[in-house]
Amino acid sequence: MSSDNASQTPLHNPEQPVAAADCPPEKSKNQDKNEAKRKAKIEKFLAKQAAGKAPTTPDAAAAVAAPKKAKAPKAAPKPKPAFINTTPVGEKKGMSEPMADSYNPVAVESAWYSWWETKGLFAPQTGPDGEIGPKGHFVMVAPPPNVTGKLHIGHAMFVAIQDSIVVVEKQLWKNENLTRHDLGREAFVDRVWDYKNQYAGTIMNHFRRLSAFYDWPRERFSLDDILTRATRETFVRLFNDGIIYRSSRLVNWCHHMNTALSSLEVENLELTGPTMLSIPGYPAEEKFEFGVMVHFAYQVEDSDERIIIATTRIETMLGDTAIAIHPDDERYKHLHGKFVRHPFVDRRIPIITDAECVDMEFGTGAVKMTPAHDNNDYVVGKRHNLEFINLLNEDGTLNENAGPYSGMLRFRVRKQIIEDLKAKGLYVDTIGHAMSVPICPKSNDIIEPLMKPQWWVKSKQLAEPAMQAVRDGRLEIAPLTSEMD
Repeated sequence: MSSDNASQTPLHNPEQPVAAADCPPEKSKNQDKNEAKRKAKIEKFLAKQAAGKAPTTPDAAAAVAAPKKAKAPKAAPKPKPAFINTTPVGEKKGMSEPMADSYNPVAVESAWYSWWETKGLFAPQTGPDGEIGPKGHFVMVAPPPNVTGKLHIGHAMFVAIQDSIVVVEKQLWKNENLTRHDLGREAFVDRVWDYKNQYAGTIMNHFRRLSAFYDWPRERFSLDDILTRATRETFVRLFNDGIIYRSSRLVNWCHHMNTALSSLEVENLELTGPTMLSIPGYPAEEKFEFGVMVHFAYQVEDSDERIIIATTRIETMLGDTAIAIHPDDERYKHLHGKFVRHPFVDRRIPIITDAECVDMEFGTGAVKMTPAHDNNDYVVGKRHNLEFINLLNEDGTLNENAGPYSGMLRFRVRKQIIEDLKAKGLYVDTIGHAMSVPICPKSNDIIEPLMKPQWWVKSKQLAEPAMQAVRDGRLEIAPLTSEMD
């Protein structure tokens, strides 16, 4: 069942204040630890006293029982003064200021760029007639970014790569009066290997100085012919055996950074009810509502009947490819095998039965299926051979599959669809709903499940022999509590 239809227990919103209770303040960890030590010493003293081994003087007894003095709290570090750029715009940066205690990119980068521009360092060097000079020219195309918001991490990566290429080209011409084309691929590769041979030896010597216990005659480089051939052979064998395969699966996609995140990187924002959130890439004053369940209706084909659906991500209804109901639900048995019509795109949506994903007791008992944008729906889609319709571009806009909403940003579509449902008489209600919102920890963008082609490994057939080895004792995992993991 889709996560946006699942029942969740209301959770406390960390932004909401909690009323103070009439109770003593909590002790710090150090206070609890000192108290425990003091009690342990008293118990030890009493035990010695009972055994006739107690200290003979009151001072000795007091020394045993007295708690240690608590350490004075450390003074809070002084806030560092904000950097102020004193270099006039267009002038060369002065370097007389004392060096900072730690690296501050704002201080390091300030003033330089405006001076470079003033000096004309970016302009091509041409002769009096405007023609390219005798040194020739090097041209690199920089495609314009889409005007959909701020630059993302991919732009930073490619600017850094382009800058590195330009520096190499300039150095090659300055030192040898050659371009990379003059040098040629083979000579370039030879230089790469020369670099590897020079620095690999240094690295190995460092390992020797660390007393690394290696059998040095068996040293191998990852690009040695024997290893590259073994890698290709292994990949081909695994592919032919069906262990590795190419398939499109859902990934955690951050539209603001234009990159995929592992599930371990994704953080979750717990909401207890309606909450307005700012989204990276949108104006600061433009906020969007989360923590609500939108109820809307699908019109049953060739009928006056409607089927009510509830979702926390109303914009994904543009990618719905099925409505799931429980096969034993008496309310919908007459709808088995029928279809509904999508109100915004030309699509017939089948009504399917599925006892695994549908809870008859929750909500309306009817669940929208969006296999290309929900992890649970993906499983149902595979089970029922549903159509997978991707709605999103990598930059957070909707693609041509979204019909009239193509090109719009995803959360603006969220607002617009509700208005359009109202205009068609298909909007029912919006109610508060506790939910967990996946967040990118670096950009605070809302993570979207997005279909991407990738290489995968069928791990189940590999994991079973390992699990059996643990069960019969041939493989031991320490600590034993980890065996169940």
